[in-house]
Amino acid sequence: MQKTEKIMVKGTEAIGEAAIRAGCRLYFGYPITPQSELTEYMARRLPEVNGTFLQAESEVAVSNMIYGAASTGKRVMTSTSSPGFSLMQEGVSYIAGAELPCVFVNVVRGGPGLGDIQPAQSDYFQATKGGGHGDYKLIVFGPESLQEAVELTIRAFDVADKYRIPVLVLTDGLLGQMMEPVTFPSFKNLNTLPDHSDWALTGTKMQREPHRVTSFDLDPVKLEKMNIQRHEKYKTIVKEEKLFEEYKLNDAEVVLVAYGTMGRIVKSVVDSAREKGVKAGVFRPISLWPFPYEELGRYTENAKLFFTVEMSFGQMVEDVRLAVNGKKPVEFYGRTGGVVPTPGEVLAKLMELV
Repeated sequence: MQKTEKIMVKGTEAIGEAAIRAGCRLYFGYPITPQSELTEYMARRLPEVNGTFLQAESEVAVSNMIYGAASTGKRVMTSTSSPGFSLMQEGVSYIAGAELPCVFVNVVRGGPGLGDIQPAQSDYFQATKGGGHGDYKLIVFGPESLQEAVELTIRAFDVADKYRIPVLVLTDGLLGQMMEPVTFPSFKNLNTLPDHSDWALTGTKMQREPHRVTSFDLDPVKLEKMNIQRHEKYKTIVKEEKLFEEYKLNDAEVVLVAYGTMGRIVKSVVDSAREKGVKAGVFRPISLWPFPYEELGRYTENAKLFFTVEMSFGQMVEDVRLAVNGKKPVEFYGRTGGVVPTPGEVLAKLMELV
C-alpha cells in the first residue's frame, strides 16, 4: 500500500495497521469485544512483517508481558476494552513507574461492570486520573475519526519513546466498529527508530555494566526522588504535548466541549445552532492528558456559556470546570450505558439552555 492510497477499513483494523507501520512488531493481547478484531488483525498481520503475536491467558498476563517486552526498548502494544483494561491496571502502574515506552488501546464499552458492547466514554477518569495505584500519568489521546486514530496511534509510539512513558489511545465501540476511508503513511524504517541502548535490557554481552529496570526502591527517600523525576518529566509533557481542535469559535458565545466520537457529533449541532442564530462553537480536546486547560480557559473572556457533552454521566466535565475556573457557567448533557446522544437531542438541550 502506498501512502497516497485511500482504503476503506474498520476502525480496529486501522489502528492495528497504523501500529505496524509505526514500527510495532510485538503485540500481546486477549480478546474482548468490541476490540477483538484488532487482536485478530495483529495475529494475522504481524507474522507477515516478521513480528510476534501472542495471545495471553488473561489481561493481567498481558500487562506483565508488555512490561517485559517494553524493557527491551522495542515498540510494543496491546488493545482491550473497558473491563480488560481494568484488569491491566496493576501492570500499567508498574510500567509507568519503570518509565517504559509502550502503547495501550482501550475501545471503551458501556459499563460499569461487564456492561455491554455498545460505545461509551465512561472510562475517562480511569484513563486520565490514573486507574492504577501510585503517582503516575499516561499520555492519553482521544481520536474523533479513523484517520485521526491512525495518526494518533503513530504519534503514540513516537511520544512514548520520546518521554519513556506509556501512551493510551482512548477510543470507543462506535469508532472501533465503523468503517471509513483512511490514508496510511509509509512504513517506518526500523533502523531509524529511537536507540534505547542506554537503558534497555538487551544483554550485556560482557561489554557494559548491567542495566536495571524497576518501578520501586525500598528506601522511601530514593523512591520519592524517582517520583519527583517522573513528575518533572510530566511538567515538560504538559508544556509540549497538548493537542486540541477549535471549530467555529471566533465569535462563539456558547462553547461546546466534547472529545472523541462526541466531538465529531457536536460539530453538526453547532452548524444547526448557528442556523437558528446561536453563536456556538466546539472546543475538542485531543490530548485528554495533558488536558488543554489554559487553551480552553481563554474562551471565558467572550463566551457566555460552556456546554460539555459526553457519553457518560459527566467525567470530562470536571476538567472543563477546572479550565473555566468559575468564570462562566458550565452545563452538561450526557447519555450512558452505550446510548449515543443524537445531534437532535443535544441541539434541543442547547436551545433550552440559551
